Amino acid sequence: MAISDKFAVTITTPDSMKLQSGVRKYAPFTLGHALRRWWTLRGIGARGDRVYVDRNVQLMRHPEKIALGNNVMLKEGVRLCPTNPDASIIVGDWTTLGYHCFLFASTRIEIGANCLIAPFCYFVDSDHGIAADSLIREQDMNARPIRIGSDVWLGTGVVVTKGVTIGDGAVIGARSVVTEDVAAGAVVAGVPARFIRYRQ
Repeated sequence: MAISDKFAVTITTPDSMKLQSGVRKYAPFTLGHALRRWWTLRGIGARGDRVYVDRNVQLMRHPEKIALGNNVMLKEGVRLCPTNPDASIIVGDWTTLGYHCFLFASTRIEIGANCLIAPFCYFVDSDHGIAADSLIREQDMNARPIRIGSDVWLGTGVVVTKGVTIGDGAVIGARSVVTEDVAAGAVVAGVPARFIRYRQ
């Protein structure tokens, strides 16, 4: 008998199902987690209750300029980096930052409450000058704050660039590059992201 025969299982599922999210159900607060949370967040500027910190999360350069609300979840590999003493990163209550999300703030990145930020999203509120008469690495940075409203869902791999405001309840499709403001309740996708419809 082949191993695959021994463990063969017949599973019958409907074509479509409605399920409750299980991300918080499978993130228990253990002693190991409590120690990791204490160590990772020890220099943070402000922290709410029941913040969940997964493995390999890093608060870089100026953790004292980071504020996390109640029940924020930082999944494995998240990087939060206020790049200078005047920069700040704020994450609202019940927001989840998925696996390997990177936030680099030269001015300010603010994410509202109840947001779902899927894995591998990248936020950067600055870019380099690209004038042809000098080296790019020697040119001044251009920076403007990023503001994400509440109840926003960003799909996997979304990039949000400097100066963008995303309104409450917006949905951004996977792999989109957001270079302009997104209205509240709008669904956008693409490179660059374009309006598709409003949520109904």
